Amino acid sequence: MYLLGCRMYVKCSRCHVALCLKEAQRCQSSAAPLEQADFLKGAPHRKHPGVTNLKTVRLPEQLQEAAQSVLKRAEVKSLTERAHKLSNFLWSRKRAIETSQLREKAILLEKKFLEQERDIHTDAIDHKLEARIRKRVLSELRRTTYNRTPLRYDEDLGLVYMAARLAGGYAAVLRALNEIKKRDPLFVPCSLLDFGSGLGTCTWASHTLWGDSLKEYVCVDSSGDMNTLAEQLLSGGSEVDNPVIKQVYFRQFLPVSPTVQFDLVIAAFSLSELATLDERLNVIFTLWRKTNSYLVLVENGTKDGHQILMEARDTILKREEEVKHDLRRPSMFAPCTHELPCPKLTKQPVVPCNFTQFYYSLALSRSQERQQEKFSYLIISRSAEEEAQKSEHWDMTRLIAKVHRRPRHVQCQLCCANGELKQLAVTAHRHGKDMYRCARSSDWGDLLPMFHAEDDTEHDETQ
Repeated sequence: MYLLGCRMYVKCSRCHVALCLKEAQRCQSSAAPLEQADFLKGAPHRKHPGVTNLKTVRLPEQLQEAAQSVLKRAEVKSLTERAHKLSNFLWSRKRAIETSQLREKAILLEKKFLEQERDIHTDAIDHKLEARIRKRVLSELRRTTYNRTPLRYDEDLGLVYMAARLAGGYAAVLRALNEIKKRDPLFVPCSLLDFGSGLGTCTWASHTLWGDSLKEYVCVDSSGDMNTLAEQLLSGGSEVDNPVIKQVYFRQFLPVSPTVQFDLVIAAFSLSELATLDERLNVIFTLWRKTNSYLVLVENGTKDGHQILMEARDTILKREEEVKHDLRRPSMFAPCTHELPCPKLTKQPVVPCNFTQFYYSLALSRSQERQQEKFSYLIISRSAEEEAQKSEHWDMTRLIAKVHRRPRHVQCQLCCANGELKQLAVTAHRHGKDMYRCARSSDWGDLLPMFHAEDDTEHDETQ
């Protein structure tokens, strides 16, 4: 920046020429919309590339009719009440405490009770002290330790699960997969592996998005009864061998070969069914080895569900396998916009990172209710698609809470590319008309571009 006569001049970094200060400011303000318009790729603001949310989801008509037929024929007693209880149970379910954590807790309790006893009995020698403390420790552990109840999915529980979770589970998986479909339109999967397939909701959701391009579906569930119910749903609610979706294969165990890969690997609401951390980590490694393009994990939007997904994230991104069959490195696709530690776990440990999707419930009576599914998800990619999307003009951020639209600004809570949480009031004046309109058109779970602030007068000053 320098003075010439009575006018102040500055070198514009975009045009690389000396301009009057007012002209330089006009140059900067006119260039910013060009960068923002480039992000839009010709789409209207309400359909900008970061919008991945879906409108209220309905089950495919054939799946809806098949489920109603199966439930009507089964005549399950108190079905609505039992379905409600099962939904509440699954939502409130927690991980079992690990043996190492239980041992640490027992040691702390033993020290605490020993100090209490010594304060009471300062001089006397108590020969029964050790037995008494052990009894108190065991009693306290029983009282305060969460007792995880394993579920055995037989035919009866499978029918109740169908009434309780078919529509909500389908909506959550469809929303997660839709992000891949929207952001990577060139990805057309030919094969799918569904671990913990249950009623086959992942198969239906994948078929909704990619149709007949999928030539092979491998559904793995340890429950033979759940596999039978899933086959009935594919056959329109009957046992006739004429499935709506072809080439679906049901197994009770994962494929053995470590070199066989699938374009799309999904585990929805199944990692939380595994009792221990070691079991979950072994399954995560196995699923990642079988992933050719995308690994999709979905869990309940609870604190435990989020932490299970963060275990998987850290396992895949940070831990090295002893034998690598695929040398391509993993990269975060969604919902994280970075590979740094999750700021929700470090700064807001009580509040999980979760998202919502509206859906119409399975019509057990004449009417369908519009409900909300709250879920957490994780998508990890082997492809280099994300690297091509990086821009020097903006970073992608994730909206991690409800967007509040005010008359002249939009309140957004963001998880940023630098691994930080940010509360931002987006205005047209400060952030540009395009970003402001994108923010007004976005919702919880969408991506929002954070355009880089440039202050050329600061970096290009000369005397």
